[in-house]
Amino acid sequence: MGGFPILSVMLLVPLLAGVACLFVEAKAARTIALAATLIDLALGVVLWLNFDIGGAQWQFTERAPIFAGFNYALGIDGIALLLIVLSVFLMPICILASQSIEKRVGEYMAAFLFMEVLMIGVFAAQDLFLFYIFFEAGLIPMYLIIGIWGGQNRIYAAYKFFLYTLLGSVLMLIAMLWMVNEAGTTDIPTLMQYDFPPAAQTWLWLAFFASFAVKMPMWPVHTWLPDAHVQAPTAGSVILAGVLLKMGGYGFIRFSLPMFPEASAQFVWLIWGLSMAAVVITSLIALVQQDMKKLIAYSSVAHMAIVTIGLFAFNVQGLEGAMIVMLSHGLVSGALFLCVGVIYDRLHTREIDRYGGLAINMPKYALFFLLFTMASIGLPGTSGFVGEFLSLAGIYQANTWATLVCATGIILGAGYMLYLYWRIAFGVQKNADAAAMPDLSLREWLMLGPIAAAVLWMGVYPESFLAPMRQDIAALDARLSRAAPEGDSHLAPGTPRAEAANAVGGTHDAGHGEAEGAH
Repeated sequence: MGGFPILSVMLLVPLLAGVACLFVEAKAARTIALAATLIDLALGVVLWLNFDIGGAQWQFTERAPIFAGFNYALGIDGIALLLIVLSVFLMPICILASQSIEKRVGEYMAAFLFMEVLMIGVFAAQDLFLFYIFFEAGLIPMYLIIGIWGGQNRIYAAYKFFLYTLLGSVLMLIAMLWMVNEAGTTDIPTLMQYDFPPAAQTWLWLAFFASFAVKMPMWPVHTWLPDAHVQAPTAGSVILAGVLLKMGGYGFIRFSLPMFPEASAQFVWLIWGLSMAAVVITSLIALVQQDMKKLIAYSSVAHMAIVTIGLFAFNVQGLEGAMIVMLSHGLVSGALFLCVGVIYDRLHTREIDRYGGLAINMPKYALFFLLFTMASIGLPGTSGFVGEFLSLAGIYQANTWATLVCATGIILGAGYMLYLYWRIAFGVQKNADAAAMPDLSLREWLMLGPIAAAVLWMGVYPESFLAPMRQDIAALDARLSRAAPEGDSHLAPGTPRAEAANAVGGTHDAGHGEAEGAH
């Protein structure tokens, strides 16, 4: 890029546009917000195209000292690249989805633009305290979006969201101060290679876990999420599910696993236990929901549990699968919330029973909704399949029982998503107002079309998304290998079938195994 500070520009564009939105009328604010998010999307594409796969781990680095012990330091690896691209991809769609907002439009658009600055900052920060500032400041615009433009119980939901996520972060700040004092640096790449004493790792890991577990959110600290989703406006739900939940997963990848590998291995039982409970419990809760948003919110908790258990499988497949599930969930859950928003704007209710038979009068809508439903279930050919298959392959190497429990979550997921789709799109049209709703407008096509294309692209050709992060995942796996707990599957990846069978006392014919390998 010839020294061009592209990451700083990506932070500056929405920041300036957000300030401008505060001083103009509603129509101009919408135009400025859409233009700024599209510019950032274009810069994100430039970032992707110029990222050197197989090159240096940290690219597009920028560094300037601010004062002693605090630096303005930006840079990305393949993992951060993908999450930044996801963020800038969803933001213009959120602006398009906000046409129903009529009060204080300028402030609303500014809140979303400031949110974009903070999301990109979280993924690009290379200084520990800079990361913390971006990570925590992201609470403020989301708190305002829920509290000002949300539903009937918006104040309760906003306070709950803010207090839950803030509480864990205080412990994380204390841990960060200790780490800087111990290691003598605030540089994240340096800290990722620093060997903290195993006794200290335990406490540091728990402090970071308190923050990231709430952000994911992991069961049982997930209860703020359904309330936040139900009360948030449509675009708020999209960005909350699409990007903000991913900050917890990113935190595990960037901090908990590489900085505290021994402690991560020590607490693997806790992660697996909570994740398995989340997969089953929240899936069963989703089955009985009557509110569309609540159902999708509970499904988010179940999907993010697959992410946490994949991350703590301590192998390449689990880590890659967790990343792909995060990207896929960002697209698919965002799209499902948009689908809810489309019909909510027409009928102003999220009650599932108020709909039915929409495939008759809204066939294009029903087709999009079906695609995203199938992607959420994990149908082959969609992004959901790739992530879940890789995650389960990784989890199986670590623990066969955990894999069994996670697989039941996929079956339950098919149950609640197909049940939701059947009640909304099929059946008898029992309500005249729902039967009279018009099909998708051009604006709604522009919202759902790009996500549908991305979901199919990731499902058909996942290598586009795996290639940029493969080197970083391998480096993380190498860092974890010294502490990785012994798996119970007795099957090493890449072992020919005959050898694997002999290793566990099987009697497969070796010649048959070689013939299989030749294919």
